[in-house]
Amino acid sequence: MITLEMMPPLMFGGLVLAMLIGFPVAFTLAAVGLSFGFLAIHLGFFDLNFLQAIPGRVFGSVLSNELLLAIPFFTFMGAILERCGLAEDMLDSMGQLFGPIRGGLGYSVIIVGFILGAITGTVAAQVIAMALISMPVMIRYGYNMRYITGVLAASGTITQLVPPSLVLIVLADQLGKSVGDMYLGAWGPSIFQIILFAGYTFLLGIFKPDHVPPVPKEARTLTGWPLWRKCLLGIIPSAVLIFVVLGTMMMGLATPTEAGAMGAVGAIVLAAIHHKDFSRAGSKILIIGVIAAGIGTIVGIFFTENIVFKVAFALTYFAVAWICIEAARIPDLRALIRQGYETTMRITTMVTFILIGSTCFSVVFLGVSGGVWLEHMLTSLPGGVWGFLIFINIFIFFLAFFLDFFEIAFIILPMIAPIAQKILGPVVGEGPALIWFGVMLCVNMQTSFLHPPFGFALFYLRGVAPREVKSSDIYWGAMPWIGLQALMVVLVIAFPITVTGLLDKPENIDLNKVKIEVPQIDLPPLDLGPPKQ
Repeated sequence: MITLEMMPPLMFGGLVLAMLIGFPVAFTLAAVGLSFGFLAIHLGFFDLNFLQAIPGRVFGSVLSNELLLAIPFFTFMGAILERCGLAEDMLDSMGQLFGPIRGGLGYSVIIVGFILGAITGTVAAQVIAMALISMPVMIRYGYNMRYITGVLAASGTITQLVPPSLVLIVLADQLGKSVGDMYLGAWGPSIFQIILFAGYTFLLGIFKPDHVPPVPKEARTLTGWPLWRKCLLGIIPSAVLIFVVLGTMMMGLATPTEAGAMGAVGAIVLAAIHHKDFSRAGSKILIIGVIAAGIGTIVGIFFTENIVFKVAFALTYFAVAWICIEAARIPDLRALIRQGYETTMRITTMVTFILIGSTCFSVVFLGVSGGVWLEHMLTSLPGGVWGFLIFINIFIFFLAFFLDFFEIAFIILPMIAPIAQKILGPVVGEGPALIWFGVMLCVNMQTSFLHPPFGFALFYLRGVAPREVKSSDIYWGAMPWIGLQALMVVLVIAFPITVTGLLDKPENIDLNKVKIEVPQIDLPPLDLGPPKQ
């Protein structure tokens, strides 16, 4: 006879077994949840009315969730920017800028990976684009093959952590936290990770200089101001787009969905101005729009909004609309936008179906006291808080061998988030606890793209690498970078301030000293007039 205490482990084991069969995750989740739901009804653990919570949560928490609207916008933005030629220009200019020093091409890949991660948010596009552009150049100048494959794969995964990462949006939604706070928490680990990657390249240049040789000066086609100009033409528009998307969100001027919409339009503008067929009239209108935006911003900051402010931004909107029309006029960009729509539709549909399936599973799991079972198991681990963190991170690390980050976020997080809040709250405070936990898991899930033999970044790299690049070089090349990412997880666990440092500090208020003073109001004497006869 199956008891109530046996249902949660049976559900979890059944889910693992069903996933090993290889059936699509979204439908596996729904099938396992509903199967155990009907079994629980048959055994009398709850009645059929309990399952009415499933459609209620699907419509209330999934289909009506405005935060999830940001996912298609950011996906579209990444799909456009990955193919518009921005990566090629930046890698070429950065490679020539850093090329003369040892490891210079590696530094350029890491820096461009960081910048592209902040504007695209897609690992596949980043790894493929950088490998196609940089790998032949690095091979030509004698870089170690394992270093080449490792730095390209690892730099592509930076996009998982750097805002506006889709992973952070999903984590914020599942943890019930603000996307802006999640982005603020992720900046510290993002920068530290870049420092770790660059530091490894620097040490390699000292101890094994033949692995990362400098590029000969005669191989540089640009020097001086032309080189700096090309670098700035790639960095400045990217920085503007990053501010439009992230700056407005962190300053409270836009919601994640609104920022994503501006990013999608900005991606089309950026793709248009980088295209060789962008017209001279469009360039002039772009300059007018930039000047108008600057004037409008200055007026808005130092003066009250007036007619100058409105006219300036009207000109800016006109310039943006004109450039978007130019993009639709160019056949290459028209095809690029269509591809962006198709990619966005596929990813958004996948996310929605996984969410619906995970809702079916989690409702039944909680209905059979799965939350109580999980909390008892995790809170009884030896080592207290640190035992909990070590166990969860090792569990997620190995789970990422088989599951995508969407699946981990939608299946595992809803179950462990309440427990994490309860355990981690006393360490860093009730507010930042889940932000710290979410960013920590995000750093951990980055390694899922580098795990041999299932890491998707390694698959992407194998697909575009020349034939002379051995698969063993790709797998062994990833190992040091997995170690660096694991070290980053340890640093985030040991030093929570790397995440919480930029978050708003909670105000400590002693409720015993709070006084409410109501001012006395002197009222005129009440005159009712002479008494009636």
